[in-house]
Amino acid sequence: MLISGYSDPINHALAFAAKHHDQQVRKGRSAPYLTQPANVAIILTRYGQDEATTVAGILHDVVEDYVRDGYSREMLEPRIVDKFGEAVLETVLSITPRKFDDDGVELDTEEKHVDYLTRLAAANNDARWVCAADKLHNAATILADLRRTVDPDSVWKRVSAGREMVRHHRQVVDRLQAVGFSAPIMQELSTVVTELEEWSRT
Repeated sequence: MLISGYSDPINHALAFAAKHHDQQVRKGRSAPYLTQPANVAIILTRYGQDEATTVAGILHDVVEDYVRDGYSREMLEPRIVDKFGEAVLETVLSITPRKFDDDGVELDTEEKHVDYLTRLAAANNDARWVCAADKLHNAATILADLRRTVDPDSVWKRVSAGREMVRHHRQVVDRLQAVGFSAPIMQELSTVVTELEEWSRT
């Protein structure tokens, strides 16, 4: 079912995300964390994605970055299933960076990124849509900041991982293309990341 905006499950997903990202702010800025998943939902809706995919977009960081006291990942996952369904949880987990590999070995930052790229091959199409929308919003936000400032270095200094983040975004674009994800959003994502690469070289 295609959607044009509001629905009760989307409203509930936003409320759920707000509770679990309570008082969190986006890295390098003072905006509430919820602005990011809300914008991911807007991007998915703009591209005509269905309700379940949009809900997954809203919840995509809840399992990794929840801050609500008294909760654990083991408690969150069944709550997501109860409220939004198994398919939404599967989509969310497909693009949630893992702290440990299949053997229980802790992954460092670069290993987490490589693992994320590898898992995109097995991810379902909904997960790839959420991944693309997430990366598009992150890259476009930084690009907008760069265009507005007279001091680009100040933007790079406050962005988590700085210019290294641009390399990671390019790798995600390349990986999505390599696994055959050719949805319309890819043209916009590739264009934004290419411009961001140009800024990172100046």
